[in-house]
Amino acid sequence: MDKGYIQIYTGEGKGKTTAAIGLAVRAIGSGKKVAIIQFMKKGEHYGEFVFMTKHATMLQFGREGFVDIDSPPEEDIDLANVGIKEAGKMIFSGMYDIIILDEIVTAVEFGLLSEGQILDLMKNKPEEIELVLTGRGATKKMIEEADLVTEMKEIKHYYKKNVQAREGIEF
Repeated sequence: MDKGYIQIYTGEGKGKTTAAIGLAVRAIGSGKKVAIIQFMKKGEHYGEFVFMTKHATMLQFGREGFVDIDSPPEEDIDLANVGIKEAGKMIFSGMYDIIILDEIVTAVEFGLLSEGQILDLMKNKPEEIELVLTGRGATKKMIEEADLVTEMKEIKHYYKKNVQAREGIEF
C-alpha cells in the first residue's frame, strides 16, 4: 500500500472544507475508502453532508448553531471528545485510505480539544493512512508535524457586503 501523508488546510479564508471534500471526491473516484468526521457541525443541510453520505463514511460531532468561543458549553467539549475518539478508532481500523477531520483545528482553537490530542493522532497514524485536517488556527507544532500545509487567505469576500451564505455555494 502507498504511504499516506498528513495534510492541513488552515487560514482565515474560505475553502478549507471545500478543498478536503474535493480531495475526497478524487479519492473515491479512484476507488479509495474515505471517512469524513466533521467537528462542530451538525445537520443534513450542509451540501457536502448530503452528497458524501452516499459515497463515504460521514460523521458529525457538533450541535446546531455556533460554538461560544469565549466559554464553550460542556456539550460542545463532550461532542468534540467523542469525535476524536471515533476518529482514532477509524484511523486504526484498517478500513479507510483517507480520513478527513474537518474543523478539528478550529476545535483546538476554540478550546474543545487540546493540541496534544491532535498531535497524538498525527504522530501515531498508520503509515498508509492519508490524514487531512481542516480549520483555522493550525498551531506551529501541527504545521511542523504535517507534510503538506495550505493556508487559505481571504483577499475579498462578499460577506462584507452583507451577502448571506448561499445553499449549494457556501453550505
